[in-house]
Amino acid sequence: MTTEAIPTVYTLTTCPACASLRTAWTERGIAFEERQVDKSQAWLDEALGFGGEVPIVVYPDGKVEIGFEDEIG
Repeated sequence: MTTEAIPTVYTLTTCPACASLRTAWTERGIAFEERQVDKSQAWLDEALGFGGEVPIVVYPDGKVEIGFEDEIG
């Protein structure tokens, strides 16, 4: 069985930029794994390894983007 690699997105439940990303990517049909850092200490620790602002997008090739369309939460 093969699994398609999808981006991991670190978010906060109350973050407007995170909400924008969720909505836009869902509408565009872009698959992603969301990790809400305010719901898991382990996910928060992972996210802090990439940066201190959300959303943080980690692509399967290792590329990291912080923010969404010039928004940072």
